[in-house]
Amino acid sequence: MNRHHKAKNVVSPKGTICLLPSVITTASLFSGFYAIVAAINGQYFHAAVAIIVSGVFDGLDGRVARLTGTTSKFGMEYDSLCDLVAFGVAPAVLAYQWVLRPYGRYGWLAAFLYVATTALRLARFNSQDITSSKNEFTGLPCPAAGGMIAASVLFCSYNERFEIIGTLRNFIILGTVYGLSYLMVSSVKYLSFKHAQTERTKKFQVLVGLVLLITLLATEPQITLFFLGVIYVLSGPLAAGYRLVRRSKSPVEEEQGNSV
Repeated sequence: MNRHHKAKNVVSPKGTICLLPSVITTASLFSGFYAIVAAINGQYFHAAVAIIVSGVFDGLDGRVARLTGTTSKFGMEYDSLCDLVAFGVAPAVLAYQWVLRPYGRYGWLAAFLYVATTALRLARFNSQDITSSKNEFTGLPCPAAGGMIAASVLFCSYNERFEIIGTLRNFIILGTVYGLSYLMVSSVKYLSFKHAQTERTKKFQVLVGLVLLITLLATEPQITLFFLGVIYVLSGPLAAGYRLVRRSKSPVEEEQGNSV
C-alpha cells in the first residue's frame, strides 16, 4: 500500500529531462510560435486557432507528467518559458496586428503591458507554494487570458456577413487587453481544474457533463469558446464581489441578532 502511494508522487531528480512531457510542451511552444508568424502575416484566424491548440497541449503536459510520475524542476521551468511565448507574446502580437496597431504608442504599450503581466503572473506562480492551493489560482491563468484574446478573434470573424469590425470593436479589444493584464497580476481567485477530484458516485454525472460540453463546443465552436471564456474570466471578479458583499452583511446580521 505504501509503495503504491509513493509511486504516485515520484518526482524526477533535479535537472532530469523527461521526454514525453517535454515533447508535449514543445508542441505547445511550436503552436505559439506559429501563432506569432501567422499574426505577422495577417492570418488572424489561423493565429487564434494556434493559440487555442497551444492551450490544449499546455493542459496535457502537466497531466501526463503527473500520471507517469515524471514531474521535474526542468519541466516546470520549460513549461513556464513556453507559456510566456504561447500565451504572452503570441496573443499580444495577435492583438496588436489585429486591432491595436492604429492606436500607435497606446497600442504597442498595451501589447507590452500584456506580455509583462504574463511574465509577472508566471513568476509569481512559480514562487508560490502550489501544494497549499491546488483547487484555485491567484490571478487569471495566462492560458485563459491568451485563449480569451484568441476566442475574441474567432468570435468577431464568425460570419463574413456579420463580421464585427470598426472602432467599437477596437475599443472593446483594447479595454479587454488592459483588463486581462490586470486580472493576471491581481489577487482575484480563479477555479483550477488541474487537480480536480471527483467522487466515485459522481463520475458518471461528470462524464455526461463532459459529453454535453463537447457537443456544445462542436455546434458553433467560435461562439461557444468565446462565451465560455467570458464566463471564466468574469467568474473571478464576480465571486470576489459576492464574498465581499457577504462579508459586509455578516456583521450587520450579527448586530441584529444580538439586538433581538
